[in-house]
Amino acid sequence: MTQQSTFEDALFRLKSLASLADLKPEVIEALLHPKQMLEVSLPLRMDDGSKKYFSAYRCRYNNALGPTKGGIRFHPNVNQDEVKALSLWMTIKCAVVGLPFGGAKGGVTVNPKQLSPMELERLSRAYVRGFADFIGPHLDIPAPDVYTNARIMGWMMAEYESIHRTHAPDVITGKPIELGGSLGRDDATGRGAYLCTLELIKKMNWTLTDIRVAVQGFGNGGYHVARLLQQVGCKIVAISDSQGAIYSENGFDIESLWEEKQQSKQIKGVYCNDSICEIIEHSAITNEQLLSLDVDILIPAALEGVITKHNAVNIKAKAIVEIANGPILFEADDIINSKGIHVVPDVLANAGGVTVSYFEWVQNRGGQSWSLEQVQSQLKEKMIAAFNDVWTLSETGGHTLREAAYICALRKISRVIEAQGTRQYFLTR
Repeated sequence: MTQQSTFEDALFRLKSLASLADLKPEVIEALLHPKQMLEVSLPLRMDDGSKKYFSAYRCRYNNALGPTKGGIRFHPNVNQDEVKALSLWMTIKCAVVGLPFGGAKGGVTVNPKQLSPMELERLSRAYVRGFADFIGPHLDIPAPDVYTNARIMGWMMAEYESIHRTHAPDVITGKPIELGGSLGRDDATGRGAYLCTLELIKKMNWTLTDIRVAVQGFGNGGYHVARLLQQVGCKIVAISDSQGAIYSENGFDIESLWEEKQQSKQIKGVYCNDSICEIIEHSAITNEQLLSLDVDILIPAALEGVITKHNAVNIKAKAIVEIANGPILFEADDIINSKGIHVVPDVLANAGGVTVSYFEWVQNRGGQSWSLEQVQSQLKEKMIAAFNDVWTLSETGGHTLREAAYICALRKISRVIEAQGTRQYFLTR
């Protein structure tokens, strides 16, 4: 039996949860099919004079609510199936938090760590040339994702402006501040997840200083949510990256771990006071062991599909906050739910990044520059409102938080599609 693809898994979940939203068949059918999918072979002149070709993708999944929005990732595992799944999740995510965007996603099948800085710039610009008519401020607005960053977005914006001979800062978000980027974008994903986690803790009547947290994945999102949770008193007892994980019953100093990772490229249990660092007692564990730790909150913040029907039975956390896209496969949902574990789903928990991207787009279009306080205040308002909408529907309707999030999103999209006329409308005329 072949393993189900990421996109097939996303569709199974969509169809299952769409039935709870009481959608018309025509609306469900519209959401099962990506609007547009483009694949391009990008030629890249390497530093040694040779030429290589890299597969690149962009999917505009659904634009019922507005122009599509989604990141571009550079990763060896990028493929068409993954990009379609990610763009579907972005469609739901934008609707959950009430953004006037549809969902999109893009990527290049490449290991960027094997490219020189000049090769990376040429590849970034080649991507825009390949998709120059597929993106635009009113059509599809890309942003950073896995292994892409503000500098890469700046190169992409410059290439788009060169091709179209216009100034267009609103074509790309996640740019450097100097090129029209927004303050607060660097920690937006982690901060959004942090705000959702705080709301969950309040709803559960837990005490902050009693909370033990394990974070699987120590990239931008994982680092910032861990940092912010530690600042309010939570104990971060486990952290991991692609090389492995570390555990300490007494918790870690997140800033010290982050600084050490930037210097040595490894996660080590250290505590730093100014320039003096000392190794603290900790255990080396695997990523799989981290997932099964007896903690209050588990935060998967790496890649999709890490929790399956095979390891879900070992999950002991009381709650899971998904920062990664699709970390829990559909096949594991029933197991997780049967354990009474509250799951704040990815389409809500990691929506902070796209929300601040929306703020950046608004600033660019209006020629404005918001203060950090304004950005963070607006983000807090959006995230808490979305969380409470989902929580209320969950409580009143007897749904899981994931079910409630999808119901909220699908009903918003459905109202737009139905306003344009469905089968029922045309048969009653």
